Parts: sequence; structure tokens; C-alpha cells
Amino acid sequence: MSLSIRRASLASLGLAFGLSALCLSPLMAQETKPAQPDATAPAAAPVDPNAVVATVNGETLTEADLRLAEGELSQQFAQLPPEQRRAAALSAAIEIRVMAKKAVDSGLDKDADFQRRMAFLQARALHGEVVEKEVVDKVTDAEVRARYDQEIANTPPVNEIHARHILVKTKEEAEAIIKQLDGGADFQKLANEHTSDPSGKTSGGDLGWFGPGQMVPEFDKAAFALDVGKYSKEPVQSQFGWHVIKVEDKRAKQPPAFDDVKDQAKQAVIRDKYFAMVKELRAAAKVDIPDEKLKKDVDTLEAGK
Repeated sequence: MSLSIRRASLASLGLAFGLSALCLSPLMAQETKPAQPDATAPAAAPVDPNAVVATVNGETLTEADLRLAEGELSQQFAQLPPEQRRAAALSAAIEIRVMAKKAVDSGLDKDADFQRRMAFLQARALHGEVVEKEVVDKVTDAEVRARYDQEIANTPPVNEIHARHILVKTKEEAEAIIKQLDGGADFQKLANEHTSDPSGKTSGGDLGWFGPGQMVPEFDKAAFALDVGKYSKEPVQSQFGWHVIKVEDKRAKQPPAFDDVKDQAKQAVIRDKYFAMVKELRAAAKVDIPDEKLKKDVDTLEAGK
């Protein structure tokens, strides 16, 4: 029950580090650290990117080409054993080359729709290069730390409470339990005997520590209104039934450690730098949208970024 009445919250770390819903580029989708090599394993021999791994119709495929194929097709090869992925990538690269040659021989590369698509893909790839080289690679540790410190300073203090509850089906049952508490009955004992929350039957209704917004609204409001050591004098109704709540303790919620959220802080810095660059480039660009309604919609969208 302690899980079922909690609200799923992406803000549980207490920092507003969410990125824009817009994806900056494919390279931003996987901002994870590569696996660290085994320190005991021998160092791999350096690979010449220009070394030829295959020749297809007289055209060479190099180690650099193979590495690119492995990266671009990594999701397709994810289920393969590591020792098979290199061969699978080369097989796929050869397949792409022979099919591409057939397309050229058939004149498909001259098709207007294909050329438009190619132009878009090239522009998108260049967009990604700018993001990587001019934004991501230029973010410094000092900027990330400064963003973390800024978010901590701007986050209002939040209290957490440690509470217990007894959940029953009817208001009358809850009122009867409150009457027993008024008579000196032990809250934990009553919780073990009466609560319909499975996790509370052996813990005295213990919900642990939680902050504002983590419980359903009715429960949240009632719990945070109670003083330490007090229980609700009136039953509290929620979608789960009727609650009797007791607050065991309160404390100031500690902000997350820098190391725990530095990746989110870095994403926030990247986001800000990206949109600042876009704003500057858009201001310098000559953009004409003849359709007035479409222009208005685009302007509204841009203003919200």
C-alpha cells in the first residue's frame, strides 16, 4: 500500500533538471558513460582506421567504415554475442553497399524525393555534429557544478514526514479506531490488527519518510497538517478507502548529492547552451513563412522554448 498510494514522481530528487521534450539530436539520446575496461585485461592493439577490411565491387571498406556501421546499427546487433557483432556489422555494410550500387545503377539516386530526403539527412547529421562539437564537448565541469549550486540555491526548503496509517473500507470503521486511540490504544497494534494495507499489517502501518506530492492529494494534505506525535481526529477518505494517519516525525529534506545528479545537471547545461545557440542563429537567419497561420503556430512554439 505504501507504494500504491505514492505518486510516481520524476522530481523526487528535488531538482528541476528536466530536459525539453524536444530531442536535440540522436547523439543526445545516449548520454551514458562507456563501460570501463577491465584493468587486468591486456591493452588492445591500436587499429588503423584506414586498414581495408573488405572490397566490394572495387570499392574498399575500411576499419573506420566498419566502426561507423557498428555504431549506427548497434541496436540491431544488441542481442548478438560480442564476438559476432563485428562480423554482423561487416555483413550489413557489404549488404548496404551492394544494394546502394543497384539503386545508383537503376537511377534511383536521381529521384527528386530521394534527393530531398538525402538533403534532410545531411542537414540533420550536420546538426548533430554542431551539437556534439560546439555544445556537448565544450561543457566544463565548472559549469555543471555551477548549475547544480544554482538549482540547490533556487529550490525552496522542503519538509519530509515519517507517518503511519490504518486503512479501512468504511468511515465507521475509521471512526471506531479513532475512538480507541482517544482511549489510549497503541496505534501500531491497531494498524497490525485492522489495516487493509498488506505492507502495513506487520509494520504498524509504517509508510516511512515521504515529501509533499508523493501521496494522493487527500492523504498528503491531512498528513502534512498534523503535528509530530498526533493522529487524525477525523477519517481521511481517498480512492483507496478511509485512513487514520499518525505523524511520527518531521525533518528538512536534504538536497541530493552532486554526484547523484551531475548527469542531470550536465543535461540542463547542454539544453541551455543548445537553445542559446539556436536563438542566436535563428535571429541571424532570414526565415520566411508565407502561410500566416503556420507562421503564427511556429512563432508560438518557438516562444515556448
